[in-house]
Amino acid sequence: MRKIFLFGLIISILACKNKTVSAPNFSGETLEEKPVTYPENISKIFSAHGGLETWEKMNMLEFTMKKPNGDEVTTTHLKNRKSLIEMPNHSIGFNGEDVWLKSKDTMAYKGNARFYYNLMFYFYAMPFILADDGIIYENVAALEFDGKAYPGIKISYESGVGESPEDEYILYYNANTYKMEWLGYTVTYFSKEKSKEFHFIKYSNWQTVAGLALPETLTWYKYENNLPTEKRNDLQFTNIKLSQENPPFDIFEVPAGADVIE
Repeated sequence: MRKIFLFGLIISILACKNKTVSAPNFSGETLEEKPVTYPENISKIFSAHGGLETWEKMNMLEFTMKKPNGDEVTTTHLKNRKSLIEMPNHSIGFNGEDVWLKSKDTMAYKGNARFYYNLMFYFYAMPFILADDGIIYENVAALEFDGKAYPGIKISYESGVGESPEDEYILYYNANTYKMEWLGYTVTYFSKEKSKEFHFIKYSNWQTVAGLALPETLTWYKYENNLPTEKRNDLQFTNIKLSQENPPFDIFEVPAGADVIE
């Protein structure tokens, strides 16, 4: 029987480990040292995926998603989260202040560019994205699926963090390897209110890129009563590039003919 008990137990300080990391500016130059404290289990998950120290050395992530209408290429500056999404008919960018949309032909963009500009990056950059500032970690009971139990860590955000600080995630991991296996997530962008409805993604086919384990496949599942039920669809990621070099900064700026999205 598949079941999730969504009751939280705040992780005790004794279960945490301290780590000191450098705080780079947007050009990658180190400015200062600051202490960061993570719970022991999330620290082990970072280590199982290649280590937070290795991730923090990287400045650029690029990946391609295979979509029915053609390839979608996302480039993100990891330090300032500026981004560019190139699609066959449109481009979406974020220059650090404004989200913009540019059409390459007469076809209208049917999505919400402000909602979408960093959505797939956040899903793909798990678990490392969960080392961001302003995160609150809680233990939750394991997800049991197909006879296997996956321990869980619930992630919520301090007030005012990001576009949707009311969002919540639950990372479920392999109890033996500490590799990430599932992600439960809520969507609050449109309502601006906390949601009790969790969606589910299965992470699989981990590949090593620049010493880090990143997923090749994300599988969305149908859900009922906050439980994953059956597979809905796969999304494949190819041409993964991680680099300590900065991407060209001008690619994120609002181009001529683009609309700034309010």
